[in-house]
Amino acid sequence: MKQDTIVVIDLGSARTTELAREIRALGVYTELHAHDLTAEQVAAIPNVRGFVLAMGPRRAYEGQELEPSEAILGAGVPMLTVDDAADARPDLDAFVAKTGAARNWSMEAFIADQVEAIRAQVGDGKVLLALSGGVDSSVVAALLIRAIGRQLTCVHVNHGLLRQGEPEQVVRVFREELGANLVYVDATDRFLGKLAGVADPEQKRKVIGAEFIRVFEEEARKLEGIAFLAQGTIYPDIIESGTKTAKAVKSHHNVGGLPPDLNFALVEPLKMLFKDEVRACGLALGLPEGMVYRQPFPGPGLGVRCLGAITRDRLEAVRASDAILREEFEAAGLRGKVWQYFTLIPDVRSVGVREGARAFEWPCVIRAVNTVDAMTATVERLPWPLMERLADRITHEVPGVNRVLFDLTPKPVGTIEWE
Repeated sequence: MKQDTIVVIDLGSARTTELAREIRALGVYTELHAHDLTAEQVAAIPNVRGFVLAMGPRRAYEGQELEPSEAILGAGVPMLTVDDAADARPDLDAFVAKTGAARNWSMEAFIADQVEAIRAQVGDGKVLLALSGGVDSSVVAALLIRAIGRQLTCVHVNHGLLRQGEPEQVVRVFREELGANLVYVDATDRFLGKLAGVADPEQKRKVIGAEFIRVFEEEARKLEGIAFLAQGTIYPDIIESGTKTAKAVKSHHNVGGLPPDLNFALVEPLKMLFKDEVRACGLALGLPEGMVYRQPFPGPGLGVRCLGAITRDRLEAVRASDAILREEFEAAGLRGKVWQYFTLIPDVRSVGVREGARAFEWPCVIRAVNTVDAMTATVERLPWPLMERLADRITHEVPGVNRVLFDLTPKPVGTIEWE
């Protein structure tokens, strides 16, 4: 089943994602693209029925005013210009009707189209996938298994930055329960060695991302015929890593951290979906609800929650405090009701008192937020008794922590993660 597509072209608008979601709500599949598409790139977009030119105040890139490319203007399909200052909703419905696009956007149709696209791209080749066990990589795995079955090899890399008990859970669920072709690699010492002394968060992400690819390349050399690398890239990853009209918020290991000598072609079937749509895709693919609604977890793992240069003792403090937080949220009936919650340990110390003596130790920061699409987020108001219990347990059970703080900042102005 081929879905029709309306393309939102980014010409400096702050509303591209909003427009895309509104068009999908009207029943038509939408993709978001830059203003300078080539004829080849336009031809690669499936069943284009129209372009929405999203105008905005950031219309200059590298000193040049942004204009739609000749390939866009010459595509021979209807176009609608939308300015940030205008309410586009009435125009969008009429424009969709004008394009004649079939209103057949659904997750089942999306899956069918992606299965077809994956088979066309991969052919009889073999695909390597980084399977962290998080939502994005799990959904990609399920989609690829449906499309190409045993042509997929999943690699689970334990980089030493995973949550407590996570590597064991991933191996058990995917290898034993789902029957995936799974390779387990324990690279803890290798990653922590590369990260020694690296304090800048962007550099940490790039080191982790580059080392991931190196591990995959090494695993690929042990296998025959690996030509593709699958990734769980989703649209918020691309936005936060920077576009041609907006500065980067932070780079993602699967967007900006890839080394230039990458020897695989990329397979990224989820890159036009938002987080809530990825979850819907997972449910439609038959993944267990507990897996689909699992806590989001960044690709660099606890590496971006152990703020500053990573040390093993602070990393263990993050891991232990996170386990306490998840245990207490479960006991309080908050699992599944709060979108994301975690702890982080900054590289600062403060004076406290432990067993009658001066204790110069770290603070632990708790973050708990709710969101629909990961583009904005609100802070969850936790019950005070729970806050007190968390403070008591973390300061008494986690070595090196003498304070517990709560982050009250929404997104924006903060981001969901601190790094």
